[in-house]
Amino acid sequence: MPPYPSQSIERQVKVLENTPGVYQFYEKNGNLLYVGKAKKIKNRIQSYFLKINQESGKTRLMVSKIDNIKIIYLDSENDALLLENSLIKKHQPRYNIQWKDDKTYPWICIKKEMFPRISYTRKKARDGSAYFGPYPSVNIVKTIIEMVKKSFEIRSCDHKLTKEKINNEKYNTAVDFYIGNCKGCCQGKVNKEEYNQRLNLVKNVLNGQTGAVLKTMRKEMLDFASGYQYEKAEELKIKIQNIEKFQAKSSVVDNNITSLGVMNISHGESCSFVNSLKVVNGAITRSKTVLVKRTLDESDSEILSLIATDNLIGFFSDINELVLPLEFELYKELIIRVPKRGDKKKLLMLSYKNAYSKCVEYHKSEQIKTPNYSNLRILEKIKNDLNLAQLPVHMECFDNSNNQGDYPVAACVVFKNAKPSKKEYRHFNIKSVEGANDFASMEEVLYRRYSRLIKERKNLPQLIVVDGGKGQLSSAIKSLKLLNLDKKIAIIGIAKKLEEIYYPGDQLPLYLDKKSITLKTIQLMRNEAHRFGINHHRSKRIKGTVKTELLKINGIGDKTITTLLKKFKSVKKIKTLSIQEIEALIGKSKGKKLYKGLH
Repeated sequence: MPPYPSQSIERQVKVLENTPGVYQFYEKNGNLLYVGKAKKIKNRIQSYFLKINQESGKTRLMVSKIDNIKIIYLDSENDALLLENSLIKKHQPRYNIQWKDDKTYPWICIKKEMFPRISYTRKKARDGSAYFGPYPSVNIVKTIIEMVKKSFEIRSCDHKLTKEKINNEKYNTAVDFYIGNCKGCCQGKVNKEEYNQRLNLVKNVLNGQTGAVLKTMRKEMLDFASGYQYEKAEELKIKIQNIEKFQAKSSVVDNNITSLGVMNISHGESCSFVNSLKVVNGAITRSKTVLVKRTLDESDSEILSLIATDNLIGFFSDINELVLPLEFELYKELIIRVPKRGDKKKLLMLSYKNAYSKCVEYHKSEQIKTPNYSNLRILEKIKNDLNLAQLPVHMECFDNSNNQGDYPVAACVVFKNAKPSKKEYRHFNIKSVEGANDFASMEEVLYRRYSRLIKERKNLPQLIVVDGGKGQLSSAIKSLKLLNLDKKIAIIGIAKKLEEIYYPGDQLPLYLDKKSITLKTIQLMRNEAHRFGINHHRSKRIKGTVKTELLKINGIGDKTITTLLKKFKSVKKIKTLSIQEIEALIGKSKGKKLYKGLH
């Protein structure tokens, strides 16, 4: 094989200059194959063709497809690095490293509005609001928001405040105002400058700068105490303790580590994950993990260099030091550390742990998607683990729900080929049982379900799953015996506490591996039945209680009432809303009818 695919490519390479730049390889149809950078661009491109036998199979295949080369000369290698990064992100060439950001992580948002509120979101909008994050989970975000709201008295109501409406007393006072949980922003009781000062403290805490905030709060506490305002001093003390707890949970290293970036990489079979951490004052303030699809057996330094370049534009824009598992050059002058011990080594290993866990999650999910872990494989695993006589192609799960005996209902969910068949889900209103009796309810529901299937000559399941232990299982078997199905259909019970599996007539439960696909499928069925049953029960309960007053209003249906009650919890609270607020939620026509009916 000649070194160059064509004479035109050979001529093009010969006239290249040995200066910094970016090169782009194109195939015959004009598709971009690869984007690269080099300090000496001629030497780099020649190496592809002259050392072709030393390259990997993927690289040889790419080189054989090159039909045209485009060169962009630049002043420095740093400029080349930035341009390469930009072109790869824009065009996603087939043979370049491909990476995806974790864009679904939650952020904390301080809304740009009058008396700004704090909430969480998964999307950053260019609306002037302040965003902090991303955070690894919604639970962490909710905990932080709750702590911040209580400690700094940030409003949590849904009012879209305007100066005119506040002056004209358009907003109704909420219960929170009278019990002291709300300071009355909508009533004009809060000074705007004072509120903004509180928000600045919040921003400092979210940025990891808790030291200055705590210093200010401790001074205020001492001032209150010296002025004999002990109740206010005690309130501040509790808030200081909350922030200290938050700081203790988020602080992982020495507080003297002020502004630091950390990156590490973990490899799987076909792709890698790069985790990046930002550390401010000893606390991890931001974290993200990027999926990288390797195409040409790229080295760790190539992958990390590309992601680091992207990070330095935004994620790491204000750091002065970068901790890495290996050294490489960057366009930005930074202190590069490859630590062997101490806090920075600890952070490097924490970053690796994050990357590795994402890698494991990804490959597990990919494994389930592949034909080797098809639905048939799952069904065979369930059959073997539960010692069933037949392959459980058709499975059904039952769950009861009631409110201290009121509005008893049950749910049946159907799984076909290990997947939910939602069209076949069924609700049951318990008819023959009075009070809270799960056993009798289960007996009634199974009898009704399978007597009907027999009557309509429909297919019966190979496996029935009952949500509950021995009691519910025994009741279910009574119904199957009455219908002569106890020898024809396999049935098991799953108890919630330890997720143990019960068989008919067996005193000792079966404990499945917590990670097994069999237990996960049974849990999924049980959770689906619970969700489906709870929704029906909630609907019945609302209809039978608080819904009565709203149902009397002409033109207002069940769906609208359910929407309102889910958001506002009571008719009394709905009555406090303005017509504009109601219309914003359910539309102008229904909003007017509802407002008129309530007032």
